[in-house]
Amino acid sequence: QVQPAESGGGLVQPGGSLRLSCAPSRGTFSRYAVAWFRQTPQGEERDFVAAINWNDGDTYYADSVKGRFTISRDNAKNTVYLQMNSLKPEDTALYYCAVGEIGTLEYDYWGQGTQVIVSS
Repeated sequence: QVQPAESGGGLVQPGGSLRLSCAPSRGTFSRYAVAWFRQTPQGEERDFVAAINWNDGDTYYADSVKGRFTISRDNAKNTVYLQMNSLKPEDTALYYCAVGEIGTLEYDYWGQGTQVIVSS
């Protein structure tokens, strides 16, 4: 089993940047897909943000973040990053890191979440 753990959330002004990190507190990300989801205070569901396949580095993004967010991985550190630029107030949410089998679109292992607040 793998257990992801997020870090890097915080308060940032609109237009600013923030980088989230996801590393396994147990296990390794190799052979998995690692994704970021977010849940707003008003939302009932967690919305997909971005994902990366650990084996080949293929990336996927929600339309709402394309061109602003970048997901990447560091093999040596066994860590996935979400670089968030040009942040908007509507990006305010609890951001979760999730891990699942590549190609299934199902994520079985979830972190506790890290809060991102975009406000002036």
